[in-house]
Amino acid sequence: MSRESLKKALQANIAAIQKDAGNARAVFAASTQLERDVLCSARVRDFPPLVVDEPPSLGGSDKGMNPVEMVLAALGTCQEIMYAAFAAMLGVQLDEVKVEARGNLDLRGLFAMDPAVRAGFTKVSFDVTLRSPADEATLGKIVELVQAHCPVLDSLQRPVEVSATVAINGGAPRNL
Repeated sequence: MSRESLKKALQANIAAIQKDAGNARAVFAASTQLERDVLCSARVRDFPPLVVDEPPSLGGSDKGMNPVEMVLAALGTCQEIMYAAFAAMLGVQLDEVKVEARGNLDLRGLFAMDPAVRAGFTKVSFDVTLRSPADEATLGKIVELVQAHCPVLDSLQRPVEVSATVAINGGAPRNL
């Protein structure tokens, strides 16, 4: 998709939302299943299943990235998409957008070894590389917009309401 067609697609969404705020609500979904050991499959829309696994050091067969690596990949790609979107909306050429993301985990939380240690990331950091003929001030505006409006970054930085149910042996689902 060219920068101009990206801009048109985004403008069409903005116009639809301005016409009816109900058009702003979107639901994204994924379906996952444990296949064997710690190897899982993830299905999203009509795409081929994505293989999710762990490295051998965590009991896996290394057939795919693990869930926390997927979070880092989601952050990096969301940043890149947002840079492309805001640059297109502002008519700015981007020659390169690259993100290197890292996440720190304390495995004691993962292995339930210490209840005081959280299982998730203790820190996430990332570096963005931008190359563009645009001036520093213009790129700075895009950087501010991306950091303020990247959905994955926002989801990592702020608490999100999460609800879950479990159905055991075909029984009625119950809240977790």
